[in-house]
Amino acid sequence: MALRDFSKVKRIVIKIGSSSLTHQTGKINLLQMELLVRQMADLHNAGLEVILVSSGAVGAGIGKLGLKGRPRTLPEKQAAAAVGQGILVHMYEKFFLEYGITVAQVLLTRGDFADRRRYLNARNALEHLLHIGVIPVINENDTVSVDELKLGDNDSLSALVASMLDAELLVVLSDIEGLYDSDPRSNPQARLLNEVKGVTGELELMAGGAGSALGTGGMATKLQAAKIAGEAGVPMVIAKSTEPNLIRRLLQGEQLGTVFWPREAKLEYKKRWIAFANPVCGKIIIDRGAKAALLNQGKSLLPSGIVNAEGSFEMGNTVSIVDSGGMEIARGMVNYSFREVQKIKGLQTGEIEKVLGHKDYDEVVHRNNMVLLGGVEINDE
Repeated sequence: MALRDFSKVKRIVIKIGSSSLTHQTGKINLLQMELLVRQMADLHNAGLEVILVSSGAVGAGIGKLGLKGRPRTLPEKQAAAAVGQGILVHMYEKFFLEYGITVAQVLLTRGDFADRRRYLNARNALEHLLHIGVIPVINENDTVSVDELKLGDNDSLSALVASMLDAELLVVLSDIEGLYDSDPRSNPQARLLNEVKGVTGELELMAGGAGSALGTGGMATKLQAAKIAGEAGVPMVIAKSTEPNLIRRLLQGEQLGTVFWPREAKLEYKKRWIAFANPVCGKIIIDRGAKAALLNQGKSLLPSGIVNAEGSFEMGNTVSIVDSGGMEIARGMVNYSFREVQKIKGLQTGEIEKVLGHKDYDEVVHRNNMVLLGGVEINDE
């Protein structure tokens, strides 16, 4: 077991889920929020840069509007978020102000990460907030998000933020103790895993669906977050939010929750953006020869190795590159549209111009615009 030594961490992202902030009634759990704020304020006073990614806006709106359960339609969720976001930030501002700390509300959508200029602008703004001693309170902008732009859960959002800001630790606070080797809700013998090195397909199969009635994130979304953070070189810990003085104890090296160790050589910013921030617009299925060329020889993807394509991607979009068994090998930015790839799949590069009437590139996906992911099973749900 690797030694947990987070004593030198200076920049930490803390994600708090809806279930950790709200009662079963849907209203904010003020005691729990105050306890978590006190821990974060103490870290801030100790000189750490703290970034908070907080769910709870929809839950707070549910309580305020007197709804009986979580909204099912997107307009209902947007309305609850519009009402609840102000309540949530007001409470954070009130609690942090008791310790003399200023907070800033930052609302993000998938579009802020997918668009390169907006991505860099968001990073610069967050960096300046940290520089002037402000704690950013980040949430997905549920009020204006639509299905095509939604990040889907704040687990992934927290990992994208940690990657964007080169954080040294991501702590995901939830209503569960960590990752188990089976579902503890159905198996009382389930064992808590203290550490994980690499998110595999087998681990993803162990993950369940959505968690509580108030939250959207289950263990599957947390594993996706661990994958994003790991590629950026950021260790991630999942732990139970109600554990007393949890964050301080984690930083002191106590074996709480599950730690996901990152890859040794983290991806450069551009490749992190390609792999996780940019929305995937389709799939390209490749044969065994192309798979070996990508994984073992550092080659670009040529049309000769392509078996099929799915989706509606255009030139410049990000696609998932998979083998015949559905295992994701890589992600990359394509040089040709879906229709063009369908026409040139299986052909030699010398035949591209004859078939399409033009040839701008030999490669369908150039190596410089590709990120290898090591064969992760794809979940299309």
